[in-house]
Formats: sequence, C-alpha cells, structure tokens
Amino acid sequence: MTGQPPALDLAIETRGLTKRFGTQTAVNGIDLAVPRGSVFGFLGPNGSGKTTSIRMLLALTQATSGTIAVLGQSMPTRLHEVLPHVGALVEGPAFYPFLSGLANLWRLDTADRHAPSGTRRARVQLALERVGLSHAADKKVHAYSLGMKQRLGLANALLLPRELLILDEPTNGLDPQGTREVRSLVRSLAAEGTTVFVSSHLLAEVEQMCTHAAVMSVGSIVAQGTLAALRQVGETRVLVRTPDAAGAMRVLTHLGLEPARRAIDAADPVVVAPLISTRWQPEAIVTALVAGGVRIRGFAIEEPSLEERFVALTGEGFDVVQ
Repeated sequence: MTGQPPALDLAIETRGLTKRFGTQTAVNGIDLAVPRGSVFGFLGPNGSGKTTSIRMLLALTQATSGTIAVLGQSMPTRLHEVLPHVGALVEGPAFYPFLSGLANLWRLDTADRHAPSGTRRARVQLALERVGLSHAADKKVHAYSLGMKQRLGLANALLLPRELLILDEPTNGLDPQGTREVRSLVRSLAAEGTTVFVSSHLLAEVEQMCTHAAVMSVGSIVAQGTLAALRQVGETRVLVRTPDAAGAMRVLTHLGLEPARRAIDAADPVVVAPLISTRWQPEAIVTALVAGGVRIRGFAIEEPSLEERFVALTGEGFDVVQ
C-alpha cells in the first residue's frame, strides 16, 4: 500500500520527489500517484511536508531532486502548457483588501491571458454562486471573515473549467455549514470529471470527501491507495455490551477469539475481541452468547478505523472534527 499502485491514468505522478532546506529535509523522496477523476486526500499532521509538496507540484518552489508530471506533462518544463488546466488554492488566498470580492475576481481573471473576456461577467458571477458568496460580492475583502476569504480563493480557482484542482486546507476557517458546502462542491466537481487533490489535517474531511489518499509523516509517504484499501489494513472487532462480562469472555474464548474487557463503565462493561477469522458470523456469535446465558445489551462489529491506522503510521494524532 505504500508506493504507487499499478499503472493508471494519472493526473499527478511524482518519483523520488525531494525538497531540502539546507540540512533539513522537508520532503523525502515521495512517489505520488493521483488517478484522474479521483478526489485524492493528501493527509498528514501539520508540518509533515504537505504544503511544500504542493508548492513543488505547482512550480512555486524548485525540487531538490526527483521528477513531477502533472496532467501527463513534465513540471516545471511544461509549466505554461499545464497551469491553464489547473486551479489552485495554496496557503490561503491573497486579495486586494479594499476591493470587493467581485472586483478582485474580475482583476484576477483579466490578468489571466487564457481567460476569454467575453464570458468574464458570467463566469465571475457563477464562481461566486458556486462558493456561496453572491450575497457578499460587493463587500470589501478586508471585511471578509477567514472563511469568506477561503471561499473567494475557491471561486478564483473555479473561474475557468479545470482538469485538476489542488486545494491546500480548503475548509480552513469555515464553519460547519461552510465545510459541508465545500465538501458538496468538491463532489460535484469530481462528478463533472475534475480531479481534486485536497491537502488536509482533518481526518473526517478526507473520509467524507475522498476516494483515494496518501498519508504523509515527517516528509515521507507512509501509506497510499484507495480509502477502502486503507481501511482494510486495520483490525475488525466484536463489541459486546453486557452486565455478564466474565460470561461473555468465557464464551468468546471458547469460540477461539481473544476477548478483553474495555473499562469504560463498571456498571455497563464492554467486552471486545478481534474478529480474526471469518469462520464466525455475527449472528452465530450472538447465538453462542445467548446460549451461554450472557445477557446482551448491545452488540456490534467495529470495522477498522482510519484514525487508528493513521495514528499507527504517523505516531501522531489527527484532528477528527472541524
């Protein structure tokens, strides 16, 4: 699961991508493989090398070594051919503070030699609508909240149709409603065929938005693949809520499982056992518990947790809520 998956049509591909600042290695030989049409989560704790990697992908900083291909073209060699097809939001948006959101987008679009002037008004209005800023289009940007500036940055990335969107922490500063709207927007863009590369330290956002992910830790990729494949690496468990914990442990041991008591509430204990074999179906386990005189208040099969997997890989926790 580390390294690259089998040959795919890739929107982003790096080999041995490395960035050093003096004696410090910020990105250490990463091999990224981002399939076209995917929503790809670039996940890791703050300071793990995500933003530096993105800056190299966009030729905002030069790699120390390694190769980069974006949309099938070598970067930065084919920079001018590639960038018109890429929208990006990196390290927070920068705008003229005393111009309105509308005026900022208008100026940015005017400065883009690939942007057709004849459709500018319609495209700017549509971009503002897509990010929920139509009501604040004429408001000066210095009066925008951080979340509104993030939305405006997204609107700028959407002024032209894009094959690839690269978004660095796009939900930063957004309230829960704004976060849901960005999540919905990302899904709609992916449904239209746009590849979306999303950097985040928020595990819950990656789980709800993405189809694929790579996990960064201290400058290296420690896991990569589909979310489904990443989930399968963990351990499936049986959870039994029962006042008869000793009896439940006896029955589960007899079934060949290795139960342990989870000390959450002495009055309402939970017995946990790894489901190490597909031999026992949930209904058979429940039947055995009942037959053994165990009173069951709750029963569940707990699937592997991405959070547990990522903490095991990185040795660090992740923010799981916005």
